[in-house]
Amino acid sequence: MAMASRLRARVVLSRCEWSNLRSLLRPSLNRGFSSSSIPSHLERVGFIGLGNMGFHMASNLITAGYKITVHDINYNALKKFSEKGIPAKETPCEVAESSDVIITMLPSSSNVLDVYTGRNGLLHCRSHLSPWLFIDSSTIDPQTSRMLSTNISKCLLKEKKGFANNPLMLDAPVSGGVPAAQAGTLTFMVGGLEEAYLAAKPLFLSMGKQTIYCGSSGNGAAAKICNNLAMAVSMLGVSEAFVLGQHLGITASTLTKIFNSSSARCWSSDSYNPVPGIMEGVPSSRNYDGGFTSKLMAKDLTLAVSSAAEIGLKCPLTSEARDIYMELCEKGYDSKDFSCVFRHYYSGLAAFVRRSPISYAVQARFLKQQCCPIIMQA
Repeated sequence: MAMASRLRARVVLSRCEWSNLRSLLRPSLNRGFSSSSIPSHLERVGFIGLGNMGFHMASNLITAGYKITVHDINYNALKKFSEKGIPAKETPCEVAESSDVIITMLPSSSNVLDVYTGRNGLLHCRSHLSPWLFIDSSTIDPQTSRMLSTNISKCLLKEKKGFANNPLMLDAPVSGGVPAAQAGTLTFMVGGLEEAYLAAKPLFLSMGKQTIYCGSSGNGAAAKICNNLAMAVSMLGVSEAFVLGQHLGITASTLTKIFNSSSARCWSSDSYNPVPGIMEGVPSSRNYDGGFTSKLMAKDLTLAVSSAAEIGLKCPLTSEARDIYMELCEKGYDSKDFSCVFRHYYSGLAAFVRRSPISYAVQARFLKQQCCPIIMQA
């Protein structure tokens, strides 16, 4: 009864349609998520966007036993799948024709709009769509997610699949980056109809380890923007503290021990340390290559600034963080991991430099020439 009440609050269904929807959802809630028990309404999946993240997500779905059809504007990305016998289509519309569910993983709001509503897009045949569910895992603004969800709900299904005549959409951006995409340990933040989220959970758990339901349409996108905002500000604070500590004569390794055993402990210090020479396996250990680029962080912070402006909310740290990452991109570090802010904005040193003998004269010259922006402003 509780589930029925929630559903009635979000969408108007007839009793017959509600009965059909419950029969559709029940198997997905009771079954395990192994490839041998894939629900029929999730079996055929179209995946669009085979970049650093999408490539691994689609590959994990194939491993889990789903029948995948793919599309990307990059021919080389498509070739990697077609050589393995995975159907590759030239347009999003062709992918939709042979899929029960569509998953998109694209760089920006404009890319998402083009794939969904552009020429030969997913919604090209609005009156008879094959997919019953569209899942967008791109990081875009909540307004675009909500607008697309509304447009999709106005379409009709080519073939009824046990529930309402109208297809549904979930916004489901991810956290964890490329390593988590490859390992299948992503976290999905999902917005949209809760019953659709529950029905699609086997798909999410084939690509990730955790799903978090965030509420109505657009809330998944909003959650991702807030998550990345907090991540950016945290990285800036940790980087600034490391550089100030170096200027005051404390090694980065000592500060790391202090941070990670005290109130300053956070992901940016204990799992993604920005100081070269402190931690292996993170971008700072490989000249900031790989990981989450400064360009993408600048994009996400721009989305956060725009979202705050639309509701009249003052977010000074968001604006400052956006400006810093925009400056990094303008200086040519757009393809470097966002933790490069430690070196290329604050002029921090690698850990081993402070461990080596260095004269007071050299230290004084460094402090004069390389002072961090906060000290200079003071």
